[in-house]
Amino acid sequence: MLRAYLAIVIAIGIAASLASHVLPSKVSGPEPRQQVEIVQPSPGSDDAQAEQNVASLDGAVVLQRSENGHFYADVAVNGVPVRMLVDTGASGIALSQEDARAAGIATSIGMNDVVGEGAGGSVHGDFVTIDRIALGPKSVEQMPALVLNGGEQSLLGQAFLKQFASVEIHGDTMTLR
Repeated sequence: MLRAYLAIVIAIGIAASLASHVLPSKVSGPEPRQQVEIVQPSPGSDDAQAEQNVASLDGAVVLQRSENGHFYADVAVNGVPVRMLVDTGASGIALSQEDARAAGIATSIGMNDVVGEGAGGSVHGDFVTIDRIALGPKSVEQMPALVLNGGEQSLLGQAFLKQFASVEIHGDTMTLR
């Protein structure tokens, strides 16, 4: 039952992210931040749309909006860098087959299980557990996720984002604290 609920919530989040763009929130003023580390984008990413994750002294992760209007983060999945779309509207984590394979996550051969419903009908994939997922100072072990049978973009949703005290968008900058 929990799996079915998780699958439906993730499918709704995926559909919502495809239907809308992340809107900037209004804030009273900029917050000073000293940057200390820059993590380069994943190999093979398009340099024109590649953003950088910047970790600051206060442990925040700072992401820049890409040209397509979305935020991406270079996340370590089982120690392997994976470029993920930060989807504040998704409840869970969804991996592409390619990213799951690279991270050493096994799936069934056909991945024919229905894991949710999307705008185009049934969403097929596998429920999996990520041994360790990390972004900046935050890491979680034994994180539930989905591997989708179709789609090339992995999504980072609230199951992981809730590890941060806040997720703020100021113009073209997303800050995870």
